[in-house]
Amino acid sequence: MFKTRLLHHLLCGVVTWGATVYPSPSAEVQARGNYQIVVSNEKSGDLTFISGGEFKAVATLAVGKRPRGLRCSPDGKTIYVALSGTPIEPPPQLDANGNPVFKRAKDEDDDQAAKADKAADGIGVVDLRQKNFLRKISVGSDPEQLALSADGSKLFVSNEDVGTASVLDIASGRVEHIIPVGREPEGVETAPNGKFFYVTCETDGEVYAVDAKTFKVIAHFKVGGRPRSVGFLPDSSRAYIPSESTGQIHIIDARTHQEIKAILLPKGSRPMCVKVAPDGKKVYASTGRGGTVCVLDALSGDLLNTIAVGKRPWGIAISLDGKFLFAANGPSDDVSVVDLGIEREVARIRSPGSPWGIAVIPTAN
Repeated sequence: MFKTRLLHHLLCGVVTWGATVYPSPSAEVQARGNYQIVVSNEKSGDLTFISGGEFKAVATLAVGKRPRGLRCSPDGKTIYVALSGTPIEPPPQLDANGNPVFKRAKDEDDDQAAKADKAADGIGVVDLRQKNFLRKISVGSDPEQLALSADGSKLFVSNEDVGTASVLDIASGRVEHIIPVGREPEGVETAPNGKFFYVTCETDGEVYAVDAKTFKVIAHFKVGGRPRSVGFLPDSSRAYIPSESTGQIHIIDARTHQEIKAILLPKGSRPMCVKVAPDGKKVYASTGRGGTVCVLDALSGDLLNTIAVGKRPWGIAISLDGKFLFAANGPSDDVSVVDLGIEREVARIRSPGSPWGIAVIPTAN
């Protein structure tokens, strides 16, 4: 079960950029090309498909407005992508303590809502073999990120502008449950044991733990500072949650849903996405405006290294063998490839349109 779930959670991309010369992919890397890489490009409204053997873009598919979160079906034949007609907004200003400052009045919120194209909201369903857009499933307002149930039959979706999380039955296309959470829910991640999932809410730094069978909230706690994602240890005993505006990583006891400690990252870090190595020994965090990926010891939380990548890295992921990390760099329209053996960026590949989410998907037989 754990290996299957890891396949659903992987992100990736790759190869050259500008005048910088990177080494060509090694024979060992190319030999592992039994997968394809899919990148969601938020501003251009499409997906980029990249060959895992040659690390070359092979196709682009229009899917709709603001594609962001991605998840792959257990059989590797279908990818689900969160689509939203809500206009892109810049991040809020921060106060002296690094907390977001929200200055909009109610009439400005109403204006923003009026500009939103709600008909564009939904979960896009894409056939990975044919690279065809099949349909869009309604799943409530402004879906941003999504996670799969342990059996792959349901999607757990954050609805950012209405403060809810939706439970979608994939086969029927019906929303079976709507779970009230905090303001601006974003990150959604299912624990590897499949028993519960976390929903992180940006505005007030709240995190909700939801039972994956009853869909009842079983815990609610705060970490503060715009939490954007969640990473779990393979045994589901710990979670790692970034606070973007305070530059911290919170280590959570996922059995009691209580914070163990908070780790302050280097100055200028704005952690966005967190991933845990397959062996559970290290934690990696993209730092957004910091332009790096931080490496932490999973047990102690000690900062081990900082790796320079592209501009404002968002989504990251680790290859199944733990040898490579991939970072989606929105403003620089590319994806960094990091060799984790030497902890250095070794390649980039262009992905125009502000890459946001990335998924590594086994090639379907």
